[in-house]
Amino acid sequence: MKRIILAQPRGFCAGVHRAVDIVERAIEKFGAPIYVRHEIVHNKHVVDRLMKKGAIFVDEILDIPKKSNTIFSAHGVSAEVESAAKDKLLTVVDATCPLVKKVHIEAIRYYDQGYKIILVGHKGHPEVEGTAGRVPGGVTVVETVEQIGNLKFTKDEPLAYVTQTTLSVDDTKIIIDALKDKYPSIQGPDTRDICYATQNRQKAVRDLAKCSDVVLVLGNNNSSNSVRLAEISALTGVPTYRISDKDEINLELIKGFDVIGITAGASTPEVLVKDLIRFLRKSFSEKIAIEILDGAEEKVNFKLPELFSD
Repeated sequence: MKRIILAQPRGFCAGVHRAVDIVERAIEKFGAPIYVRHEIVHNKHVVDRLMKKGAIFVDEILDIPKKSNTIFSAHGVSAEVESAAKDKLLTVVDATCPLVKKVHIEAIRYYDQGYKIILVGHKGHPEVEGTAGRVPGGVTVVETVEQIGNLKFTKDEPLAYVTQTTLSVDDTKIIIDALKDKYPSIQGPDTRDICYATQNRQKAVRDLAKCSDVVLVLGNNNSSNSVRLAEISALTGVPTYRISDKDEINLELIKGFDVIGITAGASTPEVLVKDLIRFLRKSFSEKIAIEILDGAEEKVNFKLPELFSD
């Protein structure tokens, strides 16, 4: 008999739930179309479903007609984007995750205190662009320990760092330690900016890998937290495959394994996990038992904007 073990927690976090709810509530309140700058979250299934309801996803504010109803994605936006939306007289609902907002506030606070800001994160990621664009003096983005060696700041300059919320906890700690080695007086929040959901899912996938023959991570390739989950699992030595949905699975790669671990990134809806389980049950002749690992119980719930409080 094969076994499927599900990581706990997995899938949607509170910030993603809130962002998706905001788009759905906005369509109900204002009617279609509702314009959303960038993907509300990095998951094609979620984006396609919202498009069918009346959401239109655009790359830039320039692509939105004047005076339209608009939503900023969960990843946050720069001050420049916010200003451009005002210039076009857009009615904006901000779906930025509150934990990303917290990083914005920290970065601005450090800047106001005279610090130069180092942002630990992936260059080009929407969250990094949004945070960087909140600091009037700009930031220096650091992705790897190796890049720290190229930094030209002196030891006397006032420096502070903040981090992207969806990074690997372990990798981020290594980078922060390297920053502190080079600049002993640097200020920052350790790894506390990495969100609770990211940390919980990373711990869960480590636990999952310990008791699985192979691990499947459900999440799109542009989902930073999903990619990190796959990397963390693979580092344990267990064969690991990141797939967007059941259609991307290669059965030849997993048919020889008896224990299949499954987890999902914070932007992946549970329906894709259920679809994958159904697909695996149909694909193998033997019975499959389903188990759920013990893990953190998440009770965080972020409030919707007051606009939707009725």
